[in-house]
Amino acid sequence: MAISLEVGLILAAVLLVLSVTASKISDRFGIPALLLFLVVGMLAGSEGIGGIYFDDPHLAQSIGVIALAVILFSGGLDTEWKAVRPVLKEGLTLATLGTFITALLVGLFAYLIFDLSLVEGMLLGSIVSSTDAAAVFAVLRSRGVHLKGRLKPLLELESGSNDPMAVFLTVGMIQLALNPGRSPLQLVPLFFQQMILGVILGYLAGILALYLINRLKLGYDSMYPVLTMGMIFLSFGVTATLGGSGFLAVYVTGLVLGRADFLHKRSLIRFYNSAAWLMQIIMFLTLGLFVFPSHLVPVILPGLGLALALMLVARPVSVMIGMLISKYNLRERIFVSWVGLRGAVPVILALYPKLANLPNADLIFNVVFFVVLTSVLIQGTLIAPVAKLLKVDAPLDEKSAAPLEMVPVEGWRGRLREIRLPTNCRASGKAIYELGLPPEYLIVLIKRNGNWIVPNGGVVLQDGDVLLGLTSASVQLQMEQFFSCNPSKPESP
Repeated sequence: MAISLEVGLILAAVLLVLSVTASKISDRFGIPALLLFLVVGMLAGSEGIGGIYFDDPHLAQSIGVIALAVILFSGGLDTEWKAVRPVLKEGLTLATLGTFITALLVGLFAYLIFDLSLVEGMLLGSIVSSTDAAAVFAVLRSRGVHLKGRLKPLLELESGSNDPMAVFLTVGMIQLALNPGRSPLQLVPLFFQQMILGVILGYLAGILALYLINRLKLGYDSMYPVLTMGMIFLSFGVTATLGGSGFLAVYVTGLVLGRADFLHKRSLIRFYNSAAWLMQIIMFLTLGLFVFPSHLVPVILPGLGLALALMLVARPVSVMIGMLISKYNLRERIFVSWVGLRGAVPVILALYPKLANLPNADLIFNVVFFVVLTSVLIQGTLIAPVAKLLKVDAPLDEKSAAPLEMVPVEGWRGRLREIRLPTNCRASGKAIYELGLPPEYLIVLIKRNGNWIVPNGGVVLQDGDVLLGLTSASVQLQMEQFFSCNPSKPESP
């Protein structure tokens, strides 16, 4: 039965409000928010109390692809290149080799557990091979847990760059299923084509976006999010049309922008953080509406077996092999193995066999959906306890929300940058004027005990103060060394 536009808007508004409200449950009890979004969608679906019938895989896939493009761009934009660069080798190895090993092992288990051909089993394994770090960090943040060392950038890089690999494997397995005589080796050139084009075109799109943002000098600040949104779709569309990985391209575009200084950077990061949450909610609501819960009942037991094989065998083996040569200790590797949380990408990829009209497409979709639910429910709720058990956790270090923002100007690369004074810092107990700070470094604000202080030369610094300084990147590094408590550092800037 068709509904009017007004009724449709009411339903959409109610679902959005319910999803946002449900996120408070995630904050309070540590339940992954994406699970709650899926549940809201399922309750609103044709077999739930909402009774909304939705069975259009083309529309669901289109919504998922657009949403995922925005989410990946936001992830790249918010990634700190300085933190990611030291873990580049491990992150890319996990995103490629690790994803492939996961797909291979899960595919073998699926072939043994279900009535599927070997290619169909590998297809199922490929679909569930990617991870979702956004869900991991949302759970950790809700429980007030921060990760020690370089675990956070590693997981961010892996999850941001392994989706293209999962998409490639899924599309490749579908081609093999549709063309039984085709050799798997024929997919190797396609892999390099997609990855190379994705990186190159994504980088060029990022450079173009950076040039346009800094040179156009738009009359309205609110036009910059519109401009960058256009660049996201341009990066994805051109790359996919030329045979590259559109998902990798938009992530690289975000990375290129994220490591540079440009107009309204902080406001654009905030905008895309909100946009990413909106896209996640829309995506999970759509997938929740699309699934029929009664169809999941027959796959509960075998699906649970496959989910356990993924969590306890495939993911740990892929991580141990992928991190065989790395500086991470055993506890950190075990934690990375556990946090291989599955998210929306596998469910979106599970629509591809439906669109290709494969014989067991419905079974594959239902199994994937159940595996994702199981992964989120078990792994998601136990992330914080596992982090504490393995002693890889630390108190959550919240980023300070400064009450002001600086717009970069042409010809000067200085911007507002934070420094947190450590315990026993050499500057503690001294007035600012006593430190002899260089003229290229100006302390604009000081955050102390949750309050912002406008400083003058007589303000005495204390351990734990957060200094908001106006300076360049090179001077910032000198000041970080100067304020360090390490006695080997120079005593004056």
